[in-house]
Amino acid sequence: MGDTTEPGIGAPHPHEPHGEGLASRLNWLRAGVLGANDGIVSTAGLVVGVAAATTSASTIFTAGIAGLSAGAISMAVGEYVSVSTQRDSERALLATERRELNEEPDYELAELADIYQAKGLSAATARQVAEELTAHDAFTAHAEAELGLNPHELTNPWQAAISSAISFTLGALLPLLAILLPPTTARIPVTFAAVLAALAITGSVSARLGGSHRGRAVLRVVIGGALAMLITYGIGQLADVAGI
Repeated sequence: MGDTTEPGIGAPHPHEPHGEGLASRLNWLRAGVLGANDGIVSTAGLVVGVAAATTSASTIFTAGIAGLSAGAISMAVGEYVSVSTQRDSERALLATERRELNEEPDYELAELADIYQAKGLSAATARQVAEELTAHDAFTAHAEAELGLNPHELTNPWQAAISSAISFTLGALLPLLAILLPPTTARIPVTFAAVLAALAITGSVSARLGGSHRGRAVLRVVIGGALAMLITYGIGQLADVAGI
């Protein structure tokens, strides 16, 4: 017998994320995109500024590697601390919710029913939903409805830290190679072109994965990257003129 399910009924839309693991994937995506953009922009600004003041490839390379290393470590530590703080807060909230469920189960059941009634269900239906969810998995039901948390998908600080460090490093390698490989006279134009193209790609990818407007996302990162390089290039030129 063929499938009689009507289109759009009985199954989630294929373009909409459902199921477990979504929070973890979004955490990786957020850290990865931020890390790559940071690596591209910060390293590009650094090497363009140095290249505007000197033509020494070894000096540019040293500055670029130093910036890449410091940036990757900074991103990893920052993400780890930030996400660890968030995870600690989530655990504290979940511990409080678990204690309340153990001490006041009837009150918590009524509270859960009130939440679903406030969302538009009738009192009787909201009560039935609350009872069935509580019978299935009371802790998860209350955590999701009251706190907006899935206790099985808490944010992972190590994932965020590693993702940020790797993505920053990969992003930083592009402007570093772009400034070192071409002839001296072509270094800065090639770097500008490579960096802006890379930022356009990362902006487009992040917008597509996040379901946001692609044009605006690309424009934001490209303008930001261009401004960063122009400013550091100007600073490098001033340092060169001043003989610093």
